[in-house]
Amino acid sequence: MTWLNSHPLTFLTFAPAILGLLLLLLPHGMGKLTRMLAFLGALAVFVLGLAWLLGRPAGMVLVERAPWFTLVGLPVDYSLAVDGLNLWLVVLTTFLVPLTMLGTWNSLKERIGTFAALFLMLETGMLGALMAQDLFFFYLFWEAMLIPMYFMIGVWGGDERRYAANKFFLYTLAGSLLWLVALLYLAGKAGGFTPALMAQAASTLPFSVQCWLFIAFAVAFAIKVPLFPLHTWLPDAHVQAPTAGSVILAGVLLKLGGYGFVRFAIPIFPQAAMHYAKPIALLSVIAIVYGALVAMVQRDIKKLVAYSSVSHMGFVMLGLASMTVIGTQGAMLQMLNHGVSTGALFLLVGMVYDRAHTRMIADFGGVAVKMPVFTAFFLIVTLSSIGLPLTNGFVGEFWILNGTFLSGFGWGRLYACLATSGVLLGAVYMLWMFMRVFWGPENKDEDSGTHHLHTDLNAREIAVMLPLVVLIVWMGVHPRTFVAASEAPVTALLQEIQAPAPRGFVLKPAIHEAQAPGGESHASEAAAPEVHR
Repeated sequence: MTWLNSHPLTFLTFAPAILGLLLLLLPHGMGKLTRMLAFLGALAVFVLGLAWLLGRPAGMVLVERAPWFTLVGLPVDYSLAVDGLNLWLVVLTTFLVPLTMLGTWNSLKERIGTFAALFLMLETGMLGALMAQDLFFFYLFWEAMLIPMYFMIGVWGGDERRYAANKFFLYTLAGSLLWLVALLYLAGKAGGFTPALMAQAASTLPFSVQCWLFIAFAVAFAIKVPLFPLHTWLPDAHVQAPTAGSVILAGVLLKLGGYGFVRFAIPIFPQAAMHYAKPIALLSVIAIVYGALVAMVQRDIKKLVAYSSVSHMGFVMLGLASMTVIGTQGAMLQMLNHGVSTGALFLLVGMVYDRAHTRMIADFGGVAVKMPVFTAFFLIVTLSSIGLPLTNGFVGEFWILNGTFLSGFGWGRLYACLATSGVLLGAVYMLWMFMRVFWGPENKDEDSGTHHLHTDLNAREIAVMLPLVVLIVWMGVHPRTFVAASEAPVTALLQEIQAPAPRGFVLKPAIHEAQAPGGESHASEAAAPEVHR
Protein backbone atom coordinates (compact mmCIF):
# COMPACT_ATOMS: atom_id res chain seq x y z
CA MET A 1 0.00 0.00 0.00
CA THR A 2 1.34 3.44 -0.94
CA TRP A 3 0.16 6.80 0.33
CA LEU A 4 1.17 9.42 -2.21
CA ASN A 5 1.81 13.08 -1.36
CA SER A 6 2.28 12.38 2.32
CA HIS A 7 2.99 15.96 3.37
CA PRO A 8 4.07 15.02 6.91
CA LEU A 9 7.33 13.85 5.33
CA THR A 10 8.07 17.38 4.14
CA PHE A 11 7.27 18.72 7.59
CA LEU A 12 9.54 16.18 9.30
CA THR A 13 12.37 16.94 6.91
CA PHE A 14 12.35 20.72 6.78
CA ALA A 15 10.74 21.87 10.05
CA PRO A 16 14.01 21.53 12.02
CA ALA A 17 16.01 23.61 9.50
CA ILE A 18 13.33 26.30 9.32
CA LEU A 19 13.25 26.53 13.11
CA GLY A 20 17.06 26.62 13.18
CA LEU A 21 17.18 29.51 10.70
CA LEU A 22 14.61 31.43 12.73
CA LEU A 23 16.58 30.86 15.92
CA LEU A 24 19.71 32.29 14.28
CA LEU A 25 17.87 35.60 14.05
CA LEU A 26 17.60 35.86 17.84
CA PRO A 27 20.21 38.00 19.63
CA HIS A 28 23.33 36.23 20.93
CA GLY A 29 22.39 37.14 24.47
CA MET A 30 19.30 34.92 24.26
CA GLY A 31 21.31 31.69 23.93
CA LYS A 32 19.51 29.90 26.76
CA LEU A 33 16.11 30.74 25.28
CA THR A 34 17.32 29.61 21.85
CA ARG A 35 18.47 26.30 23.32
CA MET A 36 15.11 25.75 25.01
CA LEU A 37 13.16 26.54 21.84
CA ALA A 38 15.43 24.24 19.82
CA PHE A 39 14.89 21.40 22.27
CA LEU A 40 11.11 21.85 22.31
CA GLY A 41 11.04 22.01 18.50
CA ALA A 42 13.12 18.84 18.14
CA LEU A 43 10.94 17.10 20.73
CA ALA A 44 7.80 18.10 18.81
CA VAL A 45 9.28 16.70 15.58
CA PHE A 46 10.00 13.41 17.36
CA VAL A 47 6.52 13.11 18.89
CA LEU A 48 4.71 14.02 15.66
CA GLY A 49 6.99 11.79 13.59
CA LEU A 50 6.43 8.87 15.94
CA ALA A 51 2.67 9.33 15.72
CA TRP A 52 2.67 9.63 11.92
CA LEU A 53 5.18 6.91 11.09
CA LEU A 54 4.21 4.25 13.62
CA GLY A 55 0.52 5.10 13.51
CA ARG A 56 0.20 4.23 9.82
CA PRO A 57 -1.25 0.86 8.71
CA ALA A 58 1.43 -1.85 8.68
CA GLY A 59 3.09 -2.19 5.31
CA MET A 60 2.06 1.28 4.10
CA VAL A 61 4.77 3.22 2.25
CA LEU A 62 4.57 6.99 2.70
CA VAL A 63 5.57 8.84 -0.46
CA GLU A 64 5.73 12.44 -1.60
CA ARG A 65 6.81 12.99 -5.18
CA ALA A 66 6.66 15.93 -7.61
CA PRO A 67 8.77 17.22 -10.53
CA TRP A 68 11.33 19.72 -9.28
CA PHE A 69 13.86 21.01 -11.84
CA THR A 70 16.01 19.91 -14.77
CA LEU A 71 19.77 19.42 -14.49
CA VAL A 72 21.65 19.35 -17.82
CA GLY A 73 18.49 18.05 -19.45
CA LEU A 74 17.86 15.43 -16.75
CA PRO A 75 14.72 15.69 -14.57
CA VAL A 76 15.25 15.87 -10.80
CA ASP A 77 12.26 14.90 -8.67
CA TYR A 78 11.29 16.14 -5.24
CA SER A 79 10.88 12.61 -3.90
CA LEU A 80 10.60 11.56 -0.25
CA ALA A 81 9.48 8.20 1.10
CA VAL A 82 9.42 6.15 4.29
CA ASP A 83 9.34 2.36 3.93
CA GLY A 84 10.71 -0.68 5.71
CA LEU A 85 14.34 0.16 4.92
CA ASN A 86 14.45 3.61 6.49
CA LEU A 87 11.53 3.68 8.96
CA TRP A 88 13.50 2.98 12.13
CA LEU A 89 16.51 5.02 11.06
CA VAL A 90 14.21 8.03 10.66
CA VAL A 91 12.69 7.37 14.10
CA LEU A 92 16.18 6.95 15.61
CA THR A 93 17.26 10.31 14.17
CA THR A 94 14.27 12.22 15.52
CA PHE A 95 14.71 10.43 18.87
CA LEU A 96 18.42 11.11 19.34
CA VAL A 97 18.39 14.81 18.47
CA PRO A 98 16.22 16.08 21.39
CA LEU A 99 17.72 13.47 23.73
CA THR A 100 21.24 14.66 22.88
CA MET A 101 20.24 18.28 23.40
CA LEU A 102 18.89 17.43 26.83
CA GLY A 103 21.87 15.26 27.74
CA THR A 104 24.39 17.98 26.85
CA TRP A 105 22.36 20.85 28.30
CA ASN A 106 25.22 22.41 30.26
CA SER A 107 28.16 21.15 28.18
CA LEU A 108 28.61 24.29 26.09
CA LYS A 109 29.25 27.70 27.59
CA GLU A 110 29.60 29.90 24.50
CA ARG A 111 27.30 30.55 21.53
CA ILE A 112 24.92 27.84 22.68
CA GLY A 113 22.07 29.29 20.62
CA THR A 114 24.06 29.12 17.40
CA PHE A 115 25.09 25.54 18.15
CA ALA A 116 21.47 24.53 18.78
CA ALA A 117 20.40 26.12 15.48
CA LEU A 118 23.13 24.28 13.57
CA PHE A 119 22.10 21.04 15.27
CA LEU A 120 18.56 21.47 13.93
CA MET A 121 19.89 22.12 10.42
CA LEU A 122 21.97 18.95 10.69
CA GLU A 123 18.80 17.05 11.60
CA THR A 124 17.18 18.21 8.36
CA GLY A 125 20.20 17.02 6.38
CA MET A 126 20.10 13.59 8.01
CA LEU A 127 16.35 13.13 7.64
CA GLY A 128 16.42 14.33 4.04
CA ALA A 129 19.21 11.88 3.16
CA LEU A 130 17.29 9.03 4.78
CA MET A 131 14.00 9.82 3.02
CA ALA A 132 15.16 11.09 -0.39
CA GLN A 133 14.43 8.67 -3.23
CA ASP A 134 15.73 10.66 -6.20
CA LEU A 135 19.51 10.16 -6.22
CA PHE A 136 20.43 13.78 -6.97
CA PHE A 137 18.03 14.92 -4.23
CA PHE A 138 19.78 12.43 -1.94
CA TYR A 139 23.17 13.82 -3.00
CA LEU A 140 22.13 17.36 -2.05
CA PHE A 141 21.20 16.27 1.48
CA TRP A 142 24.33 14.13 1.68
CA GLU A 143 26.51 17.17 1.06
CA ALA A 144 24.35 19.51 3.14
CA MET A 145 25.06 17.42 6.25
CA LEU A 146 28.74 18.33 6.01
CA ILE A 147 28.27 22.05 6.63
CA PRO A 148 26.69 22.11 10.13
CA MET A 149 28.84 19.19 11.34
CA TYR A 150 31.98 20.95 10.06
CA PHE A 151 31.20 24.04 12.12
CA MET A 152 30.09 22.02 15.15
CA ILE A 153 33.50 20.33 15.26
CA GLY A 154 35.58 23.29 14.06
CA VAL A 155 34.11 25.92 16.39
CA TRP A 156 33.03 24.01 19.54
CA GLY A 157 35.51 21.12 19.42
CA GLY A 158 38.75 20.41 21.31
CA ASP A 159 42.24 21.78 20.94
CA GLU A 160 42.79 20.21 17.50
CA ARG A 161 39.27 20.90 16.29
CA ARG A 162 40.23 22.64 13.04
CA TYR A 163 42.43 19.74 11.93
CA ALA A 164 39.67 17.23 12.74
CA ALA A 165 36.98 19.30 11.03
CA ASN A 166 39.05 19.76 7.87
CA LYS A 167 39.93 16.07 7.75
CA PHE A 168 36.27 15.08 8.16
CA PHE A 169 35.20 17.53 5.46
CA LEU A 170 37.89 16.62 2.92
CA TYR A 171 37.49 12.87 3.31
CA THR A 172 33.74 13.00 2.81
CA LEU A 173 33.88 15.56 0.02
CA ALA A 174 36.55 13.64 -1.93
CA GLY A 175 34.45 10.48 -1.96
CA SER A 176 31.32 12.43 -2.81
CA LEU A 177 32.86 14.14 -5.85
CA LEU A 178 33.96 10.80 -7.32
CA TRP A 179 30.47 9.49 -6.68
CA LEU A 180 28.90 12.58 -8.33
CA VAL A 181 30.81 11.88 -11.56
CA ALA A 182 29.48 8.31 -11.62
CA LEU A 183 26.01 9.56 -10.72
CA LEU A 184 25.88 12.02 -13.62
CA TYR A 185 27.26 9.45 -16.08
CA LEU A 186 24.67 6.85 -15.12
CA ALA A 187 21.85 9.41 -15.01
CA GLY A 188 22.76 10.42 -18.56
CA LYS A 189 22.33 6.80 -19.64
CA ALA A 190 19.10 6.40 -17.67
CA GLY A 191 17.50 9.73 -18.53
CA GLY A 192 16.98 10.67 -14.89
CA PHE A 193 18.01 10.13 -11.29
CA THR A 194 15.28 7.67 -10.30
CA PRO A 195 16.91 4.53 -8.82
CA ALA A 196 14.72 2.16 -10.85
CA LEU A 197 15.68 3.86 -14.13
CA MET A 198 19.34 3.91 -13.14
CA ALA A 199 19.27 0.21 -12.24
CA GLN A 200 17.71 -0.61 -15.60
CA ALA A 201 20.31 1.49 -17.43
CA ALA A 202 23.18 -0.03 -15.42
CA SER A 203 22.11 -3.55 -16.41
CA THR A 204 22.66 -2.70 -20.09
CA LEU A 205 26.24 -1.48 -19.55
CA PRO A 206 29.31 -3.70 -19.91
CA PHE A 207 30.12 -5.49 -16.66
CA SER A 208 33.46 -3.68 -16.32
CA VAL A 209 31.67 -0.31 -16.47
CA GLN A 210 29.16 -1.50 -13.86
CA CYS A 211 32.07 -2.42 -11.60
CA TRP A 212 33.72 1.00 -11.91
CA LEU A 213 30.43 2.77 -11.21
CA PHE A 214 29.77 0.53 -8.21
CA ILE A 215 33.24 1.33 -6.85
CA ALA A 216 32.50 5.06 -7.10
CA PHE A 217 29.25 4.59 -5.15
CA ALA A 218 30.88 2.22 -2.67
CA VAL A 219 33.83 4.48 -1.86
CA ALA A 220 31.55 7.40 -0.99
CA PHE A 221 29.41 5.23 1.27
CA ALA A 222 32.40 3.35 2.74
CA ILE A 223 34.01 6.64 3.84
CA LYS A 224 30.87 7.50 5.76
CA VAL A 225 30.59 4.04 7.42
CA PRO A 226 33.69 4.26 7.79
CA LEU A 227 35.20 1.07 6.37
CA PHE A 228 38.90 0.24 6.76
CA PRO A 229 41.17 1.79 5.46
CA LEU A 230 39.00 4.88 4.92
CA HIS A 231 38.31 5.26 8.64
CA THR A 232 41.12 7.55 9.81
CA TRP A 233 38.97 10.68 9.93
CA LEU A 234 36.59 9.16 12.48
CA PRO A 235 38.71 8.95 15.67
CA ASP A 236 39.90 12.53 15.21
CA ALA A 237 36.38 13.80 14.56
CA HIS A 238 34.95 11.96 17.57
CA VAL A 239 37.66 13.02 20.00
CA GLN A 240 37.63 16.69 18.96
CA ALA A 241 33.86 17.06 18.54
CA PRO A 242 31.73 18.31 21.42
CA THR A 243 29.67 15.59 23.09
CA ALA A 244 26.55 16.39 21.06
CA GLY A 245 28.52 16.12 17.82
CA SER A 246 30.00 12.76 18.82
CA VAL A 247 26.60 11.34 19.76
CA ILE A 248 24.92 12.31 16.51
CA LEU A 249 27.98 11.34 14.45
CA ALA A 250 27.95 7.83 15.90
CA GLY A 251 24.19 7.59 16.25
CA VAL A 252 23.09 8.63 12.76
CA LEU A 253 25.74 9.91 10.35
CA LEU A 254 27.70 6.67 10.18
CA LYS A 255 24.50 4.74 9.45
CA LEU A 256 23.97 6.69 6.25
CA GLY A 257 26.94 4.86 4.73
CA GLY A 258 25.42 1.43 5.37
CA TYR A 259 22.01 2.70 4.34
CA GLY A 260 23.45 3.99 1.05
CA PHE A 261 24.65 0.48 0.22
CA VAL A 262 21.25 -1.10 0.96
CA ARG A 263 19.15 1.60 -0.69
CA PHE A 264 21.22 2.48 -3.76
CA ALA A 265 24.57 0.78 -4.42
CA ILE A 266 23.45 -2.86 -4.16
CA PRO A 267 20.05 -2.54 -5.92
CA ILE A 268 21.46 -0.48 -8.82
CA PHE A 269 24.53 -2.69 -9.36
CA PRO A 270 23.50 -6.14 -8.10
CA GLN A 271 26.03 -8.15 -10.11
CA ALA A 272 28.89 -5.79 -9.29
CA ALA A 273 27.87 -5.98 -5.62
CA MET A 274 28.07 -9.78 -5.81
CA HIS A 275 31.44 -9.53 -7.53
CA TYR A 276 32.87 -7.30 -4.80
CA ALA A 277 31.18 -9.04 -1.86
CA LYS A 278 34.40 -10.85 -0.89
CA PRO A 279 36.66 -7.72 -0.86
CA ILE A 280 34.02 -5.83 1.13
CA ALA A 281 33.73 -8.72 3.58
CA LEU A 282 37.51 -8.92 3.94
CA LEU A 283 37.81 -5.19 4.66
CA SER A 284 34.93 -5.56 7.14
CA VAL A 285 36.71 -8.33 9.02
CA ILE A 286 39.90 -6.26 9.10
CA ALA A 287 37.89 -3.31 10.45
CA ILE A 288 36.34 -5.51 13.15
CA VAL A 289 39.66 -6.89 14.40
CA TYR A 290 41.77 -3.77 13.80
CA GLY A 291 39.26 -1.45 15.47
CA ALA A 292 39.11 -3.72 18.52
CA LEU A 293 42.90 -4.06 18.81
CA VAL A 294 43.49 -0.31 18.52
CA ALA A 295 40.68 0.42 21.00
CA MET A 296 42.40 -1.89 23.48
CA VAL A 297 45.49 0.35 23.75
CA GLN A 298 43.72 3.71 24.00
CA ARG A 299 44.24 5.87 27.08
CA ASP A 300 41.37 8.29 26.27
CA ILE A 301 37.92 6.81 26.96
CA LYS A 302 36.36 8.78 24.12
CA LYS A 303 38.97 7.60 21.63
CA LEU A 304 38.40 4.03 22.81
CA VAL A 305 34.69 4.36 22.06
CA ALA A 306 35.53 5.94 18.69
CA TYR A 307 37.63 2.95 17.62
CA SER A 308 34.92 0.62 18.90
CA SER A 309 32.68 2.27 16.30
CA VAL A 310 35.09 1.20 13.54
CA SER A 311 34.81 -2.38 14.82
CA HIS A 312 31.03 -2.36 15.25
CA MET A 313 30.36 -0.81 11.86
CA GLY A 314 32.59 -3.50 10.38
CA PHE A 315 29.95 -5.98 11.50
CA VAL A 316 27.32 -3.98 9.62
CA MET A 317 29.29 -4.17 6.38
CA LEU A 318 30.02 -7.88 6.89
CA GLY A 319 26.30 -8.55 7.22
CA LEU A 320 25.58 -6.67 4.00
CA ALA A 321 28.38 -8.53 2.18
CA SER A 322 26.93 -11.91 3.25
CA MET A 323 24.05 -11.38 0.80
CA THR A 324 21.74 -13.39 3.07
CA VAL A 325 18.44 -12.27 4.57
CA ILE A 326 19.53 -13.00 8.12
CA GLY A 327 22.91 -11.29 7.62
CA THR A 328 21.38 -8.20 6.02
CA GLN A 329 18.65 -8.03 8.64
CA GLY A 330 21.35 -8.30 11.27
CA ALA A 331 23.14 -5.38 9.63
CA MET A 332 19.94 -3.30 9.65
CA LEU A 333 19.42 -4.09 13.34
CA GLN A 334 23.07 -3.50 14.18
CA MET A 335 22.89 -0.01 12.71
CA LEU A 336 20.10 0.77 15.16
CA ASN A 337 21.93 -1.00 18.00
CA HIS A 338 25.10 0.98 17.41
CA GLY A 339 23.16 4.24 17.28
CA VAL A 340 21.60 3.54 20.68
CA SER A 341 24.54 1.94 22.53
CA THR A 342 27.44 4.03 21.21
CA GLY A 343 25.34 7.19 21.38
CA ALA A 344 24.67 6.35 25.04
CA LEU A 345 28.40 5.75 25.66
CA PHE A 346 29.33 9.14 24.24
CA LEU A 347 26.65 10.81 26.37
CA LEU A 348 28.01 9.11 29.50
CA VAL A 349 31.60 10.04 28.65
CA GLY A 350 30.43 13.63 28.14
CA MET A 351 28.69 13.63 31.52
CA VAL A 352 31.82 12.55 33.39
CA TYR A 353 33.99 14.94 31.34
CA ASP A 354 31.76 17.88 32.31
CA ARG A 355 32.54 17.07 35.96
CA ALA A 356 36.17 15.93 35.81
CA HIS A 357 37.43 17.84 32.73
CA THR A 358 39.46 14.80 31.68
CA ARG A 359 38.80 11.61 29.75
CA MET A 360 42.06 9.80 30.48
CA ILE A 361 41.59 6.35 31.99
CA ALA A 362 44.61 6.83 34.25
CA ASP A 363 42.98 9.91 35.83
CA PHE A 364 40.15 7.84 37.26
CA GLY A 365 39.65 4.90 39.57
CA GLY A 366 37.04 4.24 42.23
CA VAL A 367 34.34 6.11 40.32
CA ALA A 368 31.76 3.49 41.38
CA VAL A 369 32.05 4.67 44.99
CA LYS A 370 31.42 8.31 44.15
CA MET A 371 28.85 7.88 41.34
CA PRO A 372 26.90 4.61 41.82
CA VAL A 373 23.98 5.61 39.57
CA PHE A 374 26.33 6.68 36.79
CA THR A 375 28.22 3.39 37.22
CA ALA A 376 25.03 1.35 36.86
CA PHE A 377 24.10 3.07 33.61
CA PHE A 378 27.64 2.78 32.25
CA LEU A 379 27.72 -0.93 33.07
CA ILE A 380 24.43 -1.63 31.26
CA VAL A 381 25.56 0.26 28.16
CA THR A 382 28.98 -1.45 28.27
CA LEU A 383 27.36 -4.89 28.41
CA SER A 384 25.17 -3.95 25.46
CA SER A 385 28.23 -2.76 23.51
CA ILE A 386 30.00 -6.10 23.99
CA GLY A 387 26.91 -8.04 22.94
CA LEU A 388 25.70 -9.62 26.19
CA PRO A 389 22.65 -11.86 25.54
CA LEU A 390 19.33 -10.12 26.24
CA THR A 391 20.84 -6.81 25.16
CA ASN A 392 20.57 -5.29 21.71
CA GLY A 393 24.19 -5.86 20.72
CA PHE A 394 23.91 -9.64 20.95
CA VAL A 395 21.10 -10.12 18.45
CA GLY A 396 22.56 -8.04 15.63
CA GLU A 397 26.03 -9.55 15.86
CA PHE A 398 24.65 -13.10 16.14
CA TRP A 399 22.50 -12.69 13.03
CA ILE A 400 25.40 -11.20 11.09
CA LEU A 401 27.78 -14.01 12.05
CA ASN A 402 25.08 -16.60 11.37
CA GLY A 403 24.33 -15.19 7.93
CA THR A 404 28.01 -14.94 7.04
CA PHE A 405 28.94 -18.42 8.29
CA LEU A 406 26.14 -20.16 6.39
CA SER A 407 26.13 -17.99 3.27
CA GLY A 408 26.68 -19.57 -0.11
CA PHE A 409 30.12 -17.96 -0.44
CA GLY A 410 33.18 -20.13 0.02
CA TRP A 411 34.79 -17.56 2.27
CA GLY A 412 31.76 -17.23 4.58
CA ARG A 413 32.80 -19.64 7.32
CA LEU A 414 36.38 -18.40 7.58
CA TYR A 415 35.38 -14.74 7.71
CA ALA A 416 32.65 -15.43 10.27
CA CYS A 417 35.18 -17.19 12.53
CA LEU A 418 37.66 -14.33 12.18
CA ALA A 419 34.94 -11.77 12.91
CA THR A 420 33.99 -13.67 16.07
CA SER A 421 37.37 -12.72 17.51
CA GLY A 422 36.18 -9.11 17.32
CA VAL A 423 33.38 -9.98 19.76
CA LEU A 424 35.89 -11.42 22.20
CA LEU A 425 38.26 -8.48 21.83
CA GLY A 426 35.35 -6.08 22.32
CA ALA A 427 34.65 -7.66 25.69
CA VAL A 428 38.34 -7.32 26.60
CA TYR A 429 38.76 -3.60 25.88
CA MET A 430 35.38 -2.50 27.24
CA LEU A 431 35.52 -4.50 30.47
CA TRP A 432 39.18 -3.67 31.05
CA MET A 433 38.38 0.03 30.69
CA PHE A 434 35.36 -0.32 32.98
CA MET A 435 37.38 -2.16 35.64
CA ARG A 436 40.13 0.48 35.72
CA VAL A 437 37.83 3.51 35.71
CA PHE A 438 35.11 2.33 38.08
CA TRP A 439 36.61 -0.40 40.28
CA GLY A 440 40.31 0.40 40.14
CA PRO A 441 42.17 2.02 43.05
CA GLU A 442 41.00 5.58 43.59
CA ASN A 443 43.37 8.17 42.16
CA LYS A 444 44.25 10.36 45.19
CA ASP A 445 45.93 13.07 43.15
CA GLU A 446 44.21 16.44 43.63
CA ASP A 447 44.34 17.01 39.86
CA SER A 448 42.86 13.59 39.04
CA GLY A 449 39.46 13.11 37.48
CA THR A 450 38.07 11.17 40.44
CA HIS A 451 38.94 14.00 42.84
CA HIS A 452 36.61 16.33 40.92
CA LEU A 453 33.62 13.98 41.01
CA HIS A 454 31.34 15.38 43.72
CA THR A 455 27.84 14.67 42.40
CA ASP A 456 26.14 11.69 40.80
CA LEU A 457 23.77 11.98 37.85
CA ASN A 458 20.98 14.51 38.34
CA ALA A 459 17.33 14.04 37.39
CA ARG A 460 17.84 15.47 33.88
CA GLU A 461 20.70 13.10 33.12
CA ILE A 462 18.81 10.10 34.50
CA ALA A 463 15.83 11.06 32.33
CA VAL A 464 18.15 11.04 29.31
CA MET A 465 19.64 7.61 30.07
CA LEU A 466 16.44 5.76 31.03
CA PRO A 467 14.90 5.61 27.52
CA LEU A 468 18.24 4.45 26.09
CA VAL A 469 18.44 1.62 28.64
CA VAL A 470 14.84 0.65 27.92
CA LEU A 471 15.67 0.46 24.21
CA ILE A 472 18.80 -1.61 24.90
CA VAL A 473 16.71 -4.25 26.69
CA TRP A 474 13.70 -4.02 24.34
CA MET A 475 15.83 -4.48 21.23
CA GLY A 476 17.59 -7.43 22.85
CA VAL A 477 14.47 -9.20 24.06
CA HIS A 478 12.11 -8.42 21.16
CA PRO A 479 14.14 -7.50 18.06
CA ARG A 480 11.19 -8.34 15.80
CA THR A 481 9.77 -4.92 16.60
CA PHE A 482 12.65 -3.30 14.73
CA VAL A 483 13.27 -5.70 11.82
CA ALA A 484 9.79 -6.85 10.77
CA ALA A 485 9.29 -3.83 8.52
CA SER A 486 12.59 -4.35 6.65
CA GLU A 487 12.36 -8.08 5.99
CA ALA A 488 10.09 -7.89 2.94
CA PRO A 489 12.22 -5.30 1.04
CA VAL A 490 15.45 -7.06 2.07
CA THR A 491 14.14 -10.43 0.88
CA ALA A 492 12.99 -8.92 -2.42
CA LEU A 493 16.38 -7.25 -2.91
CA LEU A 494 18.35 -10.45 -2.36
CA GLN A 495 16.03 -12.48 -4.58
CA GLU A 496 16.63 -9.99 -7.36
CA ILE A 497 20.38 -10.22 -6.83
CA GLN A 498 20.15 -14.04 -6.89
CA ALA A 499 22.68 -14.42 -4.12
CA PRO A 500 24.06 -17.92 -3.43
CA ALA A 501 21.67 -20.03 -1.38
CA PRO A 502 22.58 -20.36 2.31
CA ARG A 503 24.15 -23.67 3.32
CA GLY A 504 22.95 -25.80 6.24
CA PHE A 505 20.56 -24.34 8.79
CA VAL A 506 20.11 -20.60 9.01
CA LEU A 507 18.26 -18.93 11.86
CA LYS A 508 15.99 -16.78 9.73
CA PRO A 509 13.45 -14.31 11.14
CA ALA A 510 10.11 -15.32 9.68
CA ILE A 511 7.28 -12.96 8.89
CA HIS A 512 3.82 -14.43 8.88
CA GLU A 513 1.07 -12.86 6.85
CA ALA A 514 -1.78 -11.37 8.84
CA GLN A 515 -4.95 -9.76 7.64
CA ALA A 516 -5.11 -6.04 8.24
CA PRO A 517 -8.33 -4.10 8.61
CA GLY A 518 -9.68 -3.43 5.19
CA GLY A 519 -8.40 -6.65 3.70
CA GLU A 520 -4.74 -5.71 3.25
CA SER A 521 -2.30 -8.41 4.25
CA HIS A 522 0.74 -7.28 6.18
CA ALA A 523 3.63 -8.73 8.12
CA SER A 524 3.03 -9.57 11.73
CA GLU A 525 5.61 -7.77 13.80
CA ALA A 526 5.22 -10.20 16.66
CA ALA A 527 6.22 -13.27 14.68
CA ALA A 528 8.81 -15.49 16.37
CA PRO A 529 12.02 -16.64 14.69
CA GLU A 530 11.94 -19.96 12.86
CA VAL A 531 14.67 -22.27 11.64
CA HIS A 532 14.82 -22.85 7.87
CA ARG A 533 17.06 -25.05 5.80
